[in-house]
Amino acid sequence: MEVKELGHIVLYVRNLERSVRFYRDVLGWRQILPDGDKGRDVLPVPVAAFAAPSGRTHHELLLIEVGEDAAGLPRGRRVGLYHFGLKVGDSDDELREAVRTLQEAGVPILGASDHTVTHSVYIADPDGNEIELYIDVPGVNWREDPTLIASPIKPLRL
Repeated sequence: MEVKELGHIVLYVRNLERSVRFYRDVLGWRQILPDGDKGRDVLPVPVAAFAAPSGRTHHELLLIEVGEDAAGLPRGRRVGLYHFGLKVGDSDDELREAVRTLQEAGVPILGASDHTVTHSVYIADPDGNEIELYIDVPGVNWREDPTLIASPIKPLRL
Protein backbone atom coordinates (compact mmCIF):
# COMPACT_ATOMS: atom_id res chain seq x y z
CA MET A 1 0.00 0.00 0.00
CA GLU A 2 1.07 3.57 -0.66
CA VAL A 3 -0.72 6.63 0.71
CA LYS A 4 -1.21 9.10 -2.16
CA GLU A 5 -2.26 12.22 -0.22
CA LEU A 6 -4.04 13.41 2.91
CA GLY A 7 -7.69 13.27 1.93
CA HIS A 8 -9.79 14.96 4.60
CA ILE A 9 -10.15 15.82 8.27
CA VAL A 10 -13.22 15.09 10.40
CA LEU A 11 -13.78 17.10 13.59
CA TYR A 12 -16.33 16.77 16.34
CA VAL A 13 -17.73 20.18 17.28
CA ARG A 14 -20.03 21.34 20.04
CA ASN A 15 -22.12 23.74 17.98
CA LEU A 16 -22.35 23.13 14.24
CA GLU A 17 -23.72 26.56 13.37
CA ARG A 18 -20.91 28.35 15.23
CA SER A 19 -18.24 26.14 13.63
CA VAL A 20 -19.75 26.55 10.15
CA ARG A 21 -19.55 30.34 10.54
CA PHE A 22 -15.89 30.05 11.53
CA TYR A 23 -14.76 27.69 8.77
CA ARG A 24 -16.95 29.23 6.05
CA ASP A 25 -17.06 32.93 6.91
CA VAL A 26 -13.65 33.46 8.54
CA LEU A 27 -11.43 30.87 6.84
CA GLY A 28 -13.25 30.95 3.49
CA TRP A 29 -13.99 27.26 2.98
CA ARG A 30 -16.67 26.41 0.40
CA GLN A 31 -19.56 24.66 2.20
CA ILE A 32 -20.90 21.75 0.16
CA LEU A 33 -23.15 20.00 2.71
CA PRO A 34 -25.80 20.62 3.74
CA ASP A 35 -26.80 22.36 0.53
CA GLY A 36 -30.35 23.59 1.03
CA ASP A 37 -32.55 20.58 1.72
CA LYS A 38 -30.03 18.22 0.09
CA GLY A 39 -28.01 16.28 2.60
CA ARG A 40 -29.98 17.16 5.73
CA ASP A 41 -30.77 13.52 6.44
CA VAL A 42 -27.51 11.97 5.24
CA LEU A 43 -26.32 11.07 8.74
CA PRO A 44 -28.26 10.67 11.99
CA VAL A 45 -26.43 13.71 13.44
CA PRO A 46 -25.98 17.29 12.21
CA VAL A 47 -22.99 17.56 9.84
CA ALA A 48 -21.40 20.07 7.50
CA ALA A 49 -18.83 19.37 4.77
CA PHE A 50 -16.42 21.76 3.11
CA ALA A 51 -14.07 21.80 0.15
CA ALA A 52 -11.26 24.24 -0.50
CA PRO A 53 -11.88 26.69 -3.35
CA SER A 54 -9.19 24.85 -5.35
CA GLY A 55 -11.56 21.91 -5.87
CA ARG A 56 -8.67 19.49 -5.20
CA THR A 57 -10.99 16.77 -3.89
CA HIS A 58 -14.65 16.06 -3.06
CA HIS A 59 -14.34 17.28 0.54
CA GLU A 60 -11.50 18.19 2.86
CA LEU A 61 -13.28 18.96 6.10
CA LEU A 62 -16.29 17.36 7.75
CA LEU A 63 -17.79 18.69 10.98
CA ILE A 64 -20.01 16.52 13.19
CA GLU A 65 -22.03 18.15 15.97
CA VAL A 66 -21.80 16.40 19.33
CA GLY A 67 -23.44 19.03 21.57
CA GLU A 68 -22.48 21.73 24.03
CA ASP A 69 -21.99 19.23 26.86
CA ALA A 70 -19.16 17.37 25.06
CA ALA A 71 -15.85 17.20 26.92
CA GLY A 72 -13.23 19.71 25.86
CA LEU A 73 -9.75 18.95 24.59
CA PRO A 74 -7.33 18.20 27.43
CA ARG A 75 -4.57 20.79 27.96
CA GLY A 76 -0.87 20.11 28.01
CA ARG A 77 0.99 17.03 26.88
CA ARG A 78 -1.39 14.48 25.46
CA VAL A 79 -1.73 11.97 22.69
CA GLY A 80 -3.69 12.97 19.60
CA LEU A 81 -3.97 15.78 17.14
CA TYR A 82 -1.73 18.78 17.81
CA HIS A 83 -2.81 20.90 14.84
CA PHE A 84 -3.55 20.75 11.15
CA GLY A 85 -2.12 23.08 8.54
CA LEU A 86 -3.98 25.07 5.91
CA LYS A 87 -2.03 26.72 3.11
CA VAL A 88 -3.31 30.26 2.51
CA GLY A 89 -0.92 31.34 -0.24
CA ASP A 90 2.61 31.71 -1.47
CA SER A 91 3.63 35.13 -0.14
CA ASP A 92 3.90 37.01 3.13
CA ASP A 93 1.38 39.52 1.72
CA GLU A 94 -1.18 36.71 1.54
CA LEU A 95 -0.36 35.69 5.11
CA ARG A 96 -0.69 39.31 6.24
CA GLU A 97 -4.10 39.46 4.57
CA ALA A 98 -5.12 36.29 6.43
CA VAL A 99 -3.99 37.88 9.71
CA ARG A 100 -6.06 41.00 8.93
CA THR A 101 -9.11 38.81 8.27
CA LEU A 102 -8.57 36.98 11.57
CA GLN A 103 -8.16 40.25 13.48
CA GLU A 104 -11.34 41.68 11.94
CA ALA A 105 -13.21 38.53 13.02
CA GLY A 106 -11.76 38.72 16.55
CA VAL A 107 -9.81 35.45 16.22
CA PRO A 108 -6.74 35.50 18.50
CA ILE A 109 -3.35 34.65 17.01
CA LEU A 110 -1.74 32.02 19.27
CA GLY A 111 1.72 32.21 17.71
CA ALA A 112 3.75 32.91 14.59
CA SER A 113 6.78 31.00 13.31
CA ASP A 114 9.33 31.07 10.53
CA HIS A 115 9.96 27.40 9.67
CA THR A 116 12.30 28.23 6.75
CA VAL A 117 10.05 26.34 4.31
CA THR A 118 6.88 28.03 5.60
CA HIS A 119 5.79 31.16 7.42
CA SER A 120 2.99 30.26 9.79
CA VAL A 121 0.45 31.74 12.19
CA TYR A 122 -1.46 29.61 14.68
CA ILE A 123 -5.09 29.98 15.72
CA ALA A 124 -7.78 27.82 17.33
CA ASP A 125 -11.27 27.07 16.09
CA PRO A 126 -14.27 27.62 18.40
CA ASP A 127 -13.73 24.19 19.99
CA GLY A 128 -10.02 24.65 20.61
CA ASN A 129 -8.66 22.68 17.65
CA GLU A 130 -5.36 24.33 16.73
CA ILE A 131 -4.85 25.35 13.09
CA GLU A 132 -1.66 26.44 11.37
CA LEU A 133 -2.24 28.92 8.54
CA TYR A 134 0.85 29.04 6.35
CA ILE A 135 2.47 30.09 3.11
CA ASP A 136 5.28 28.27 1.33
CA VAL A 137 8.30 30.58 1.36
CA PRO A 138 9.23 31.58 -2.19
CA GLY A 139 12.64 30.39 -3.33
CA VAL A 140 12.96 27.60 -0.75
CA ASN A 141 13.20 24.31 -2.63
CA TRP A 142 11.95 21.78 -0.09
CA ARG A 143 11.28 19.24 -2.85
CA GLU A 144 15.01 18.96 -3.55
CA ASP A 145 15.97 19.12 0.15
CA PRO A 146 13.18 17.65 2.31
CA THR A 147 15.41 17.98 5.40
CA LEU A 148 14.63 21.70 5.38
CA ILE A 149 11.47 20.92 7.34
CA ALA A 150 13.77 20.24 10.31
CA SER A 151 15.27 23.74 10.19
CA PRO A 152 15.37 25.63 13.49
CA ILE A 153 12.11 27.48 14.19
CA LYS A 154 12.52 31.25 14.33
CA PRO A 155 10.08 33.99 15.37
CA LEU A 156 8.04 35.32 12.46
CA ARG A 157 7.77 39.03 11.93
CA LEU A 158 5.23 40.02 9.31
